[in-house]
Amino acid sequence: MNLLSVENIAKAYGERVLFSDISFGINQGQKIAFVAKNGSGKTSMLNIIIGEDQPDDGQVVSRNGIAIAFLAQEPELDENLTIEETIFAGNNPLLQIVKNYEQALENPEDTDAYQLAFDAMDQHQAWDFETLYKQLLSKLKLDRLQDKVASLSGGQRKRLALANILISKPDLLILDEPTNHLDLEMIEWLEDYFAKTNITLFMVTHDRYFLERVCNEIIELDQGILYTYKGNYSYYLEKKDARIAAEKASVEKAKNLYTKELDWMRRQPKARTTKSKSRIDDFYEIKAAAHKRRKEHQVQLEINMERLGSKIVELHNIGKRFGDKNLFQNFDYTFKKGERIGIIGKNGTGKSTFLQLLTKNMESDTGKVVHGETIKFGYYTQKGLQIKPEQKVIDVIREFGDYIPLAKGRQLSAAQLLERFLFDRKKQYDFVEKLSGGEKKRLYLCTILITNPNFLILDEPTNDLDLLTLGVLEQFLMDFPGCVLIVSHDRYFMDKIVDHLFVFKGNGIIDDFPGNYTDYRVYENSIPPASKEKSTGDKKNWKKDDNSRLSFNEQKELKKLESQIKSLEYDKLAFEKKFENPDLCTEEIKALSLELQELIDLIDQKTERWFELSAKQEQ
Repeated sequence: MNLLSVENIAKAYGERVLFSDISFGINQGQKIAFVAKNGSGKTSMLNIIIGEDQPDDGQVVSRNGIAIAFLAQEPELDENLTIEETIFAGNNPLLQIVKNYEQALENPEDTDAYQLAFDAMDQHQAWDFETLYKQLLSKLKLDRLQDKVASLSGGQRKRLALANILISKPDLLILDEPTNHLDLEMIEWLEDYFAKTNITLFMVTHDRYFLERVCNEIIELDQGILYTYKGNYSYYLEKKDARIAAEKASVEKAKNLYTKELDWMRRQPKARTTKSKSRIDDFYEIKAAAHKRRKEHQVQLEINMERLGSKIVELHNIGKRFGDKNLFQNFDYTFKKGERIGIIGKNGTGKSTFLQLLTKNMESDTGKVVHGETIKFGYYTQKGLQIKPEQKVIDVIREFGDYIPLAKGRQLSAAQLLERFLFDRKKQYDFVEKLSGGEKKRLYLCTILITNPNFLILDEPTNDLDLLTLGVLEQFLMDFPGCVLIVSHDRYFMDKIVDHLFVFKGNGIIDDFPGNYTDYRVYENSIPPASKEKSTGDKKNWKKDDNSRLSFNEQKELKKLESQIKSLEYDKLAFEKKFENPDLCTEEIKALSLELQELIDLIDQKTERWFELSAKQEQ
């Protein structure tokens, strides 16, 4: 049964056309994701569907009587209401019946009111609804019903808005980045709920595991054309690759035909026959097809990172609490070259506070943080850029630097860096307020990278980024020779990037886990609940790969060696440049030679170990 139809809609802002002649339908039971690059009009599409905006052409037609609910990225809630009052302010008539019944329970002396409320519950069969309502609040961890909305965190507000929507039982639920601001535990619950519930969804999300496990259809808007894929994220990737390959083959065929027809055009006499006229018209169609090309802009990142010394960051017995809330205590860690560490934990366990302490933007209550002399942080925060009124894109980046050093002594100007991050020359002179949310995040990444850091700290970097930019960022981070520390709820992103995790468990506990997020979930599910309080040391050998001769720790060592060797080779090149100084005396050259030989020996040692493990893996 069709619930809603989008019919030939178009939307433009001045000369900028977001989309035109777009049509699709949403049928009962479908779980559809709408995928497009940042700035292509995803949010505009959602606003048109829910009636917050009007298309320039076309129309949106919904079935009579259906209830449509919308979960925004940043839900608008009445700050003066409590959680309970917000829930009961919903438009489901059963809510008022449950509210009257619960009020009657609080005033048992009024037997008439209680009997009326009880009868209404029976008459409208509201008992099951009350159970569902209480179960949802419990699952969404909204137990403190008298807390004011004004006192809630971003994650709590998102859960409250979600509870309101799920309790109302809409026929069609439209979601804009539903996983933003939710912690990993809540995302997994929501993912499981949507996957198992017979509910109709239309969503915009960058969470690829969510796309994989919830959606049964993906609609992609690519260069103004709509493509539909009847499957989940894996199916979408497979079919998209096949489509692009077919398009390339079609263009090559058109090019060959174009060459042939171009030769014919050049040989034609001035007098044209009717048949010639038809062939000439065909020629221009062939020419258009032959010159068609995909605008697959790929960000090419080859940053010449500043050298990272032997001392990076050391944490000695650090602790932090706010009032009675103990975030962490007695935590020690020494960062090593090339490490990629992920931070996970429930909202409110101190993840962002930890980053503030690490960068010395906040003082710890106990212990100390020691920075190496060569450390240069690139800190990507959730707050994003502070934009000045009427500031242009190019002006923003130039405030942070005019160029970025590349390999082999080359440089990349601010304008060139923006181009590589998909901001063409025209867009560089646009006002920043005209950018989409994802484009602003992409610009923010540029401002971080142009400072040429050697220790990247990324606090929720994937929010609002499109799938293409996410892939580019992942590739860059895998090649980045410095240290990376990431706080993210994007499980796919974490699985691809990190070597191990800091798990913030609350009550002052931080566990150092040797693996990525999926490894951690497998570990958590493989042990009895009573055993989960054991020390981190018990986790070191929890996993064996039956398909490999390498132990789990050896697999991790092999992976780590690759980044270490790459980092050491980078140090070696930087070290060799010191010999180019013509003012070096004999003693200085001798001392440098000894240091360089030690570095070469270390590279050889690690390379030999890499070959040893690689050979063992292939046996």
